[in-house]
Amino acid sequence: MPDTIELLKTRRSVKPREMTGPGPSPAELETILTIGARVPDHGKLAPWRFIIFEGDARQRAGEIIAQVFAGKNPQATEADIEAEKKRLTDAPLVIGLVSITKPHPKVPPFEQELSAGASAMNIVTAATALGYGAAWLTGWFCFDRDVLDRLGLKPEEKLAGMIHIGTPTKPSEDRPRPVLSEIVTRF
Repeated sequence: MPDTIELLKTRRSVKPREMTGPGPSPAELETILTIGARVPDHGKLAPWRFIIFEGDARQRAGEIIAQVFAGKNPQATEADIEAEKKRLTDAPLVIGLVSITKPHPKVPPFEQELSAGASAMNIVTAATALGYGAAWLTGWFCFDRDVLDRLGLKPEEKLAGMIHIGTPTKPSEDRPRPVLSEIVTRF
């Protein structure tokens, strides 16, 4: 297992098209989700939940995405619709991270949404620590109410993103990172 600080310093998202199987085992998935649920959560509200897309579920979700896309884009080509069908099929595992803000006198919605974001990052980091590639992505369909309803989200729920997890097919290339002197100030 990699050194924690080195892991955090070098973690890199892996494009889903650069992933293959195998994905996490059931025990590894339980570990990843346990770590995803172990985040700052003021008020113990658990303002998030997880949807697992594996096997045929990835294709079924892609059919929903493609159907909504085609309905809203009558000019779309068959190739465009096929691309939408494949949104979740590259990685062997996709975890939908659902954000649920709950009324609370001391915990504003923004803080609850940040907790969902922390959960997503913990999932990505846990998968990386286990040797998998991971990417936390969104796309138009993550914000489309028709897609969300058909994926089983309640009206008060949002999709914070889809976390794709699989075995990398090649080493990841890093990208330029912010220069600390440009983003850090002292008060």
